[in-house]
Amino acid sequence: MQRTTRFFIVPGLGSSGPEHWQTYFERQNPDFTRIQQREWDAPDRTEWVETLEQALAGEDLSQVVLIAHSLGCPTVAHWAATYGHTIKGALLVAPVDVETPGFAAQPPTGFGPLPLQRLPFPSKVVTSTTDEWVTPERAQQFAEAWGSELVNVGDAGHINTASGHGPWPEGLALLQDWA
Repeated sequence: MQRTTRFFIVPGLGSSGPEHWQTYFERQNPDFTRIQQREWDAPDRTEWVETLEQALAGEDLSQVVLIAHSLGCPTVAHWAATYGHTIKGALLVAPVDVETPGFAAQPPTGFGPLPLQRLPFPSKVVTSTTDEWVTPERAQQFAEAWGSELVNVGDAGHINTASGHGPWPEGLALLQDWA
């Protein structure tokens, strides 16, 4: 019996809208499932991490790939630090720096400090030189601490709808290693 890779989308604040690349990924492939949080606009780390854990219950974790964006990246880092599960891989796109003063003014609760320990699974951190929520240096620090491959896509903003990343086929190509 051939095992199928299952892709789980871990959005950030607001759950990524209808024109966001995560939504395109989900619509294009039946093996892509969005993690549904109860509260998208004022998230609580403990709740988001537990929701991720519950969503993966019963899955063959050796066949799971997480596709996180923005606040979804710290969610994955906290989930890994809490549960230590080994999965097939994680694509961590535009991780927000939850420890910056600008982010601290936002509604999310409990996401800092961000775990900076090696993830127990392969991962790629995708960043931009012009992301308003993380500096290139901080994104590099995340990648190094997590043992992730760093992919810098240049001048791409927060790699979301506002920066022109709707379907984002380049992002889908980054998942090929785990497909």
